[in-house]
Amino acid sequence: MRSLLNFLARYNNLIIFLILEGIAVYLLATGNNYQNTRILNGIRKLTQGIEEKINNTRTYLNLRDINVSLASENVALRNSIERLVRKKNSLFFSVTDSIYKQQYIHTSAEVISNSVNKQKNFFTLNKGIRQGIKVDMAITSENCVAGVIVGCSENHSVAMSLLNLDFKLSARLKSNGYFGSLSWDGRDIRRVILSEIPQHVSVNVGDTIETTGFSAIFPEGVMVGTVCDYEKIGGDFYKITISLKTEFRKLHFVDIVGNMKKTEQLKLENLFQ
Repeated sequence: MRSLLNFLARYNNLIIFLILEGIAVYLLATGNNYQNTRILNGIRKLTQGIEEKINNTRTYLNLRDINVSLASENVALRNSIERLVRKKNSLFFSVTDSIYKQQYIHTSAEVISNSVNKQKNFFTLNKGIRQGIKVDMAITSENCVAGVIVGCSENHSVAMSLLNLDFKLSARLKSNGYFGSLSWDGRDIRRVILSEIPQHVSVNVGDTIETTGFSAIFPEGVMVGTVCDYEKIGGDFYKITISLKTEFRKLHFVDIVGNMKKTEQLKLENLFQ
């Protein structure tokens, strides 16, 4: 009771002002039809404005859930496409096998930590061993090369970024199939270098660069970027500068790609190395 009295004593002038204002508005609205209409219209516009602000705020707060949902749907579609493409490209398959064996499995993940200003950059994902993530799984962003898993805990994993001096990738010119070694030189986060392309090969600015699929990590045909410059260097090869498609400063939702036939492939290859 004492708190209520203290409150009334402290804000008595404001309370009296609000009461008088309310009485004045009531008398004005009930005593004049024109003023009544204007006041009601003003209240209606104010209410609509408040509702619009509330809806906009609610939509903004729900964007993260929407993005997570879209990422999950995208992964489901990629898995379905992978099964269909593999089946279409196979000349023979068992009609008694009710489940078609796809080669790659896709899992969506969110980047929770990322570096781009070092010589050896990494990023952390919110998926780990419990979610089926393993070392040497590929990472793509909007179907473009982003990195490779190098470490896992129960619920998190760390990926080596394409922006890392230790990152090496077999990549090719989409237009003619000639392949070479792709790496980052540590200078520009928007550029990487493709080397070992012979000088007799036709190279043009704007040519698409994609993965070869020769390793057991990245599938064939994942985009890296486009040629923005090239020059002849000592020997018989080009030094080709690639403009990256992946925007690493905006890296958020990614796709983890696992090769389910990787162990079989590596075991066979190791017999002859």
